[in-house]
Amino acid sequence: MCSKSPSDQPRPSARHAAGTDPAKRSQIMAGAWSVFLEHGFDAASMNQICKAAGVSKSTLYVYFNDKQDLFVALIEARSQAFLIDIRANLTQSGTQFSRLLAAALSLSRLITSVEVIRVQRIVISVADRMPDLIRRFYEAGAENFLKVLADWLAAENAASRMVVPDPDLAAHQFAELVTAGLWRKQLLGYRGGPPAPADIEAVARAGVGVFLAAYGRGPDCASA
Repeated sequence: MCSKSPSDQPRPSARHAAGTDPAKRSQIMAGAWSVFLEHGFDAASMNQICKAAGVSKSTLYVYFNDKQDLFVALIEARSQAFLIDIRANLTQSGTQFSRLLAAALSLSRLITSVEVIRVQRIVISVADRMPDLIRRFYEAGAENFLKVLADWLAAENAASRMVVPDPDLAAHQFAELVTAGLWRKQLLGYRGGPPAPADIEAVARAGVGVFLAAYGRGPDCASA
């Protein structure tokens, strides 16, 4: 009996199981993002998303159950990328002021950007009719950020580097302080466009200063 040479042996398939190809998933999400930004949530259709992504409807539904699942997946993906930056900000070398300032700048630049403001307005427009979408949007974005920050503040408190009796409340206060006068005006359309970089930095610096005046301990909290 002849034995098979290595080249004759069956080769494992390079194909992904249905719904597991990361490149295809990214392709769909890129197309969906552009459609949602242009048309909003209600007006966006799965047909438009298929066309923008260059996939069939059957392929689309292998990866996502419905439009809401697809929208939330987009938010989760962008949130995870943002949280990587925030964790890096909070664990980098430097003072508490410099670490919190880096996190403040990352937050403010993101939530006042044209794309994120557009997404926030899209979600607000369906809030009364789609409370589950609002819940999933908040949990995927803001709640994840606040948890990361609160966990860091709790660790700083435990190490006696800060005095933070309620890390969850402090995380909410931080987010408000470092975007004060910028984000809400942008969201409501009160200002014509995103704030200038100098304004973002000035507000972030002032906000971190106030935050550390309340919760900081020692010279590590001094501004740069």
